[in-house]
Amino acid sequence: MTTASPFVSPLRPDANAGRVALVTGGGTGIGRATALELACTGADVVICGRREEPLRATATEIERSGGRCLAVPADVRESEQVERIVDAAVQRFGGIEVLVNNAGGQFEAPAEQISDQGWRAVARLTLDATWSVTRAVATRSMIPRKSGLIVFLGFSPLRGIPGFAHACAARAAIANLASGLALEWSRHRIRSVCIAAGTIATDALAQYGDDAVERWRRSVPLGRLGSPQEVASLIAFLATSGGAYITGTTLVVDGGADAWGLAEQPSHA
Repeated sequence: MTTASPFVSPLRPDANAGRVALVTGGGTGIGRATALELACTGADVVICGRREEPLRATATEIERSGGRCLAVPADVRESEQVERIVDAAVQRFGGIEVLVNNAGGQFEAPAEQISDQGWRAVARLTLDATWSVTRAVATRSMIPRKSGLIVFLGFSPLRGIPGFAHACAARAAIANLASGLALEWSRHRIRSVCIAAGTIATDALAQYGDDAVERWRRSVPLGRLGSPQEVASLIAFLATSGGAYITGTTLVVDGGADAWGLAEQPSHA
């Protein structure tokens, strides 16, 4: 299988110096890679997630490299725990200038088999919890400071993915939330961007099985899966002064998958 070249950060070590970033779901996958990349480009990082062990491992790696990281075990679906995350970040670092809404979850199922409970579970984490974190960070830190970047993680292909109707609906809502907030909160100098990530090689992806992963890989024109670091480096760039004129849009990181489509026959063929 074709893989990405070994990752080397394209950014200067001080590109995000002085910034404070909060990454939800920061212990694994894209969230972990993003926390590491923000830290290695100079940012102080707060990470949260439901599992303490991967959070602790990520924080330890950042601190061993000379960075500063605060790990807060928490469930962003619970509003009081969201407030606890923000409290901890403000107390430790004084505020939050970059928010990466990475936490999310989904399961594969034919649309007709998705129960109301399953639909609500995906929407609660991907959409409702994301809004809860975004509102808390914006009202308590970004709006008063008249500055900030909010990043949302969406899906590619943008036109939908079979077996993930619930997740695609939630991620499409996130993309429109990003553009809507960019229009409304630009007066506070807050930028808002959605990153539509394609098939990224994470432990979560591997759980779908080798056959599914290989099928998705074949649908990517570049012929390989993306790496978490490739998504993370774009997010870190957006936080720098070089990304300061980018807002209100969805950036696709998918090896050409959205441009090509699903590259497979419809289910009735």
